Amino acid sequence: MSWAGFKKTVNRATTQVMMKAGQIERTNDREYEVEERRFRVMEAAANNLQKEAKGYLDSLRAMTASQMRIAETIDSFYGDSGARDGVSRSYRQAVEELDIETIKALDGPYRTTVLEPISRFCAYFPDINECVKKRNNKLLDYDALRNKVKKLVEKPDQDPTKLPRAEKEAQMAKEIYEALNDQLQTELPKLIELRVPYLDPSFEALVKIQLRFCAEAYSRMAQVQQYLDANTREEYAQGQLDSRVEQVLQEIRDLSIAGGA
Repeated sequence: MSWAGFKKTVNRATTQVMMKAGQIERTNDREYEVEERRFRVMEAAANNLQKEAKGYLDSLRAMTASQMRIAETIDSFYGDSGARDGVSRSYRQAVEELDIETIKALDGPYRTTVLEPISRFCAYFPDINECVKKRNNKLLDYDALRNKVKKLVEKPDQDPTKLPRAEKEAQMAKEIYEALNDQLQTELPKLIELRVPYLDPSFEALVKIQLRFCAEAYSRMAQVQQYLDANTREEYAQGQLDSRVEQVLQEIRDLSIAGGA
């Protein structure tokens, strides 16, 4: 930071302290403050959307990876029995295809139509925040100079050139502040209104991608059903599977090695 920049930072910090102490009157712009609050709400929501959108893709990968592991474990658990009726092998193949074909096929479109547009939208925030910071700094400068003029008016200095010089500096500071303030007050509402038409296509793409994933998952799991025992499918459909499971558990409990008599 240059010496001039350091002096400005110190002066602005001093101005803020004096404002809190009530020694300098603060300029309030209610209309701008409303728009900045609206922007902050949108900024937080957009950043959260970016985070959750990435998390969704990561979750899909994690879920299919978990399915792969459980499919391998089930296949190992069934052993030769699974090889005979094809249930575990069919499930494993379905999960592998879901992971290899579906997830990888959706990865590119999801990034292109959902993640990247959201990220590009959020990428504007640092520049906007820099403009907001600059506007607030210029307001501090203007308020400090306005206070200086007020003091010179109330208590004239022996140097008659000080007041007109201070008035000129205050006017210049006011013009700079108002230009930045007007720009933000005009453009922040436009940005906020543009968020919906900008993100609508990404939302539509998200729904379609979710639909495709769910449809593919359903289709592949439905293929596994043909390898299931017909009685098992019927009992599941009629809600009678619990009693069958309980029957098998009772048979296990009856074994002497499982604590039976």
